[in-house]
Amino acid sequence: MFSHVMVGSNDIEASKVFYDAILGVLGAKPGLLSENLTGQKRYMYFLDGGTFLISEPIDGNASTHGNGSTIGFNVPDEATGDTWHQIGLENGGTDCEDPPGTREGMGVKMYLAYLKDPSGNKICVLKRLA
Repeated sequence: MFSHVMVGSNDIEASKVFYDAILGVLGAKPGLLSENLTGQKRYMYFLDGGTFLISEPIDGNASTHGNGSTIGFNVPDEATGDTWHQIGLENGGTDCEDPPGTREGMGVKMYLAYLKDPSGNKICVLKRLA
């Protein structure tokens, strides 16, 4: 359904350090630099047929996060999710939501771990358990 997901960054190099670390846990290579024709930096990550990008805003204004927005990445197991979360905290991410762990409701059981990136974008990893 989606061709790509992109989030804005106010400090593109700090965001690259963060995303290189957490997406590396999931198997992605470090972000590939792509400079926009108008001069903004973007880093692209490729994994499992999807593309994730971080970008300096094209309009020159500050990047803002979407309140109520979350971008989720799949993880193969809970241990990988725990590692993703810890690596994220060590590389500029901040805790949000509940601690990493299993959530159940409406007949669904899943593992979730949440972080905010250095620009305040909320991201998570998810493993469906039942």
